[in-house]
Amino acid sequence: MRSTISSGYTRLPKAHKISAAVVTAAAGAAVALAAVPATAADTHTLKTVAQNAGSFGETQQAEIAQQTDAAIAQAKTTAAAATKSAADKAAADAKAKADAKAKADQERANRSTERKALKPAAPAAKPAAPAPKAYADNLDGWIKESMDILRAKGIPASYEGIKRNVMRESTGNPRAINDWDVNAVNGVPSKGLLQIIDPTFKAYHVEGTSWDIYDPVANITASCAYAADKYGSMDNVNSAY
Repeated sequence: MRSTISSGYTRLPKAHKISAAVVTAAAGAAVALAAVPATAADTHTLKTVAQNAGSFGETQQAEIAQQTDAAIAQAKTTAAAATKSAADKAAADAKAKADAKAKADQERANRSTERKALKPAAPAAKPAAPAPKAYADNLDGWIKESMDILRAKGIPASYEGIKRNVMRESTGNPRAINDWDVNAVNGVPSKGLLQIIDPTFKAYHVEGTSWDIYDPVANITASCAYAADKYGSMDNVNSAY
């Protein structure tokens, strides 16, 4: 219980007085410690902490640099791998195209070979034989046809020499016959354009002509063969022969 003093103050109990003294003492001690300067040991402790902080910063920078270098190396490796992959794909595509083209070419070659085997080339057409030469069915045509045969056989004669003798002997009549001269008397009359007798016609007949003594071309050709043998040529005959 509180006791009242006549001066008007309230007296503190004993326990309260002890507590206040302890608080006052603690406060004084704190002030005294704050006023005491730092010792060498305390200074060393502060420096060590500062040094440790600096070393930590350097270590952190080194780790960041290492991480950066590792990231760059990884990026280069990835880019190189991507480039190689693209190159490999391009090479594979090019090879596939080349193989496909080679296969297609081979298939075309095989089909071509098969077509050639199935459809052999047609044999070359033989050149057409020249059309036979046409001659007029008259004295001019007969003489020209006979001369072509005579030249092929190497028998000399000329157009003018033949025509001159034909006109003298028969006047160009292929059916003319002499029934009054010595040959007729002997039974072998002269016949045709150049008035040749049967034995002479048969002896000097030229291969490729008719065996008919009245055939104009056969008659002229046999007569010219006889004249060439006896007189050198029909051109040298100027009278009966």
